[in-house]
This record gives sequence, C-alpha cells and structure tokens, in this order.
Amino acid sequence: MEYDVVVVGAGNAAMCSALAAEEAGAKVLVLEAATEELGGGNTRFTAGAIRTVYNGVDDLRDLMPDLTDAECEITDFGTYTEDQFFDDMFRVTEYRTDPELVEILVKNSLDTLKWMRGKGIRFAPIWGRQAFKVDGRFKFWGGLTVEAWGGGPGLCEALWESAKKRGIEILFEARATDLLRDGNRIQGIKIKHQGQVKEIGAKSVVLAAGGFQANAEWRTRYLGPGWDLAKVRGTPYNVGDGIRMATDMGASTKGNWSGCHAVGWERNAPEFGDLAVGDAFQKHSYPFGIMVNATGRRFVDEGADFRNYTYAKYGRVILNQPNQFAWQIFDQKVTHLLRDEYRIKQVTKVTANTIEELSTKLEGVDPKAFVDEISKWNKAVRADVPFNPNIKDGRSTNGLDIPKSNWANTLDEGPFEAYQITCGITFTFGGVRIDSNAQVQNTDYQPIEGLFAAGEMVGGIFYFNYPGGSGLINGAVFGKIAGEAAGKHAVSQHRAAAE
Repeated sequence: MEYDVVVVGAGNAAMCSALAAEEAGAKVLVLEAATEELGGGNTRFTAGAIRTVYNGVDDLRDLMPDLTDAECEITDFGTYTEDQFFDDMFRVTEYRTDPELVEILVKNSLDTLKWMRGKGIRFAPIWGRQAFKVDGRFKFWGGLTVEAWGGGPGLCEALWESAKKRGIEILFEARATDLLRDGNRIQGIKIKHQGQVKEIGAKSVVLAAGGFQANAEWRTRYLGPGWDLAKVRGTPYNVGDGIRMATDMGASTKGNWSGCHAVGWERNAPEFGDLAVGDAFQKHSYPFGIMVNATGRRFVDEGADFRNYTYAKYGRVILNQPNQFAWQIFDQKVTHLLRDEYRIKQVTKVTANTIEELSTKLEGVDPKAFVDEISKWNKAVRADVPFNPNIKDGRSTNGLDIPKSNWANTLDEGPFEAYQITCGITFTFGGVRIDSNAQVQNTDYQPIEGLFAAGEMVGGIFYFNYPGGSGLINGAVFGKIAGEAAGKHAVSQHRAAAE
C-alpha cells in the first residue's frame, strides 16, 4: 500500500487536511481507528459551533447563502472583527497563546470556512443557542454566530462525502500504531486494521488524531489527581496515539499539558459520549442561576462573563468540589431562558415549590446550609439594575464572599428547578509543536521531514480556557494548512525522484 499523504484521524481537522492534500495533487488515504458509525473523533460529538471573523451580514451570507432577506431583517448579527477575536483569544488564555499561531488562526478563519463551503460543507446561524429575541429581533451575543449544518454528525458526513467525491479513501477500524522513518524522514505508517498489522508507505503523514482526554491514566499523569474521575464528553478513541507516535519520532512538546477544555456535564452521563444524546448532556445556562456544591454553598462567579468564555474552564472548578458534583438552581423568572439541553430525558433534575422543600431534594447537599445560602443570596442581589441576557448587564451582588458580576436574580419565584452536574472533559490542551506550515518540530526545534499535525493534538494555542467555537475553527484552519503542506511535500518528492 503506497500513498502520497496519509492522514491519521477522520474528524474536522483530519478531513480538512485530506481535502487540502488532494487539492495539492496528492493521492490521499485517511485512517480512522473507530467504526464508520462512531468515526469522526470529537467532531461527531460536538454541537458544531464555529467561531470566525466576520465584518457584517454580507460575510455571513457568503458562508450561508440560504439566509433569506426576511431572516436578515429580523436579526442583528453584529460583527466579529479580527481585533475582537484576538482580544478574546489573548484574554481567555491569559496571554499565553502562541502569537504566531493565533495570528494564523484568526486571519485565516473566514477564508477557511469559505474554502470549506466550496468543498460542499454547509453552515447555518446558531439561532437556538446564541441568540435571544429582543423587541422582535434576534440578537446574537458572544461573538459566535455560525454552526455546521447538522451539528457535528452533519459536519462529519459532509466532509466524508466531499472526500469520497474526490477519490480520497477512508479506511475505518484502522488504528495507526507507529510512524515509519528513515532517520528524520517519514516513510510511512504502521497500522492495525481488523486484527492485522500492515505497513503503508507515504511521503507525508498528517497526524490529526485528537488529544488524550479518553486516556484516564494520561489524564491523571498530566492534568492531576482526580481527573480519572471526569466524564469524557466525546469519543473513546482519542487516547493520545498521535501525540505518542510524534514524540517517539522525536517531536517537541508544547502547550498547556496540565490544562484542558472541561464543562458542566450531566452527573449521571455515561463514561464516554453517547451519540444518541450528543452534546445535550452539557448544562450551560448557569449564568442565569446559581451553582452550589455539597456544602450548600456557591463556589464560583456564574456571571463573570458570557457563557462562551467561561464554560470551558468551569468543568475543572466543578471537579474540584467535594464528591465532584454541583447543582444548578433556577426559578421561574429565568426557566424560559434555559437551553434545550435541560429538557432531555437523560437529566438529573428535581423541582420544588419552596426553597425549604428543594433543600431536601438536592442529593448530597447540606440542606440547612443551602437554605442559609439562598437567604444571603436574595438579600445581596442588586434589584436596581435591569436584567438583560444579551449583554453583560452589571446586575450583580453586594457583600458576598463570591460575587456574581452579571445576570443576578433573586431566587423567590417557585416552582424551583435544580440540575445535578459533574465535570465533562472535551479535549486536552497540551500537544506537539508545529511551525506556521503545521510541520511538526523535533526537540532541536527543526522540522521533521514529512510530518505534519493539526487539531486537538497541537499544543500552544489554548491555555487555561478557550472561546466557544474556536476548537473547530482551529482544526479547520491548521488542518487545511497541514494538508496543503503535506501534499506539496509529497508532490515535490515525486518530482525529485523523476529528475
């Protein structure tokens, strides 16, 4: 078996690599460890939000030509400029994100989505999750407007269909185990396919096999004690194989190896993601309520920022609570704002007409302390500031040890609703070092000939936190760059051999 480019993985980053490599003139093979039904890595499990620069509705209509004039008239899409994207990336990563990589990410975001559109990938506005209706018009908030048509599953299917139309072969149940090399040069890859070990020759290899979030031992080793207890939001196949193969080849590591994307997740969700439920185990309406732990006390500022900028780091905070859980509490003033994920069948939910009654239903929580906490909370809310879910409204609290900065409401209108959550890990932030061409660097900071990487397994982009929707655009941008570079390298090798 001989190919120009072999891509390891079949999710968003991997398939963008495959499409770009084929566009560069290469014969491409995609390797997917999972079955076709479970294939696509974490992409298949995502809701599909994609962060991108846009300077107005015209840019969005280029991506989403299905958008009608009537829809545009009743919607304020706003703008999301390069400066805003840069500000968000630097702010949420505490200014640790790699300046060169983040510049590539931001400046190529819109053009990459337009390129994907040209490959047959469809996008839509995130009406249900990112817009509230105010005075008859939908208003988008948090700089996040675009999602893949059909969410993660739809994105996977569209990418696979686009690849197959272009003659790109996808081999399922094919786990890559080792890179084949001649010194510092890639020669191919070894795989285990349906119980048989095979070697595949290749001029270039693109590793896009995800992080190590599904590897409990690695999570505990690198993220720290207790992380073996986290639920895994997505695929069970992302165990760090791509990172291991690269480091075995001498790749340099980079980034926030003790950090990850982790969210509030249904307490009784299964160990790994469930495609029948998809992303609906998440519980992201906490800015409109409060969260309490087993001691009955609040432990975090639920309104520190828009959900897009806090949800990916609050999973770690929940994991650090006693017994790794929390309850989200809402009253009738805000229940109409709860996202659809709160209405699924697989939810740990209790209701009560009074706070005292609710205190007896919150499993694992000190009831007396909880009642006392709500009493203090209701006295601290600033009722003189109007509540507005579309902006950081400054409706805060006074005198609490842990303040709430925005969207604070008294809890006094029953029936009350409470949802139990734990930590769900999405992906890890540490990975391999790449250059501006997505070529993997060795420990001497020199490029490894023929080896490229993209997606979750690249380090240096996300630290501590991440802006919602930036994972998929990161995979798409650097996947395209990696595939194009890998394809050009393979084609140049052919030309050199022919001369």
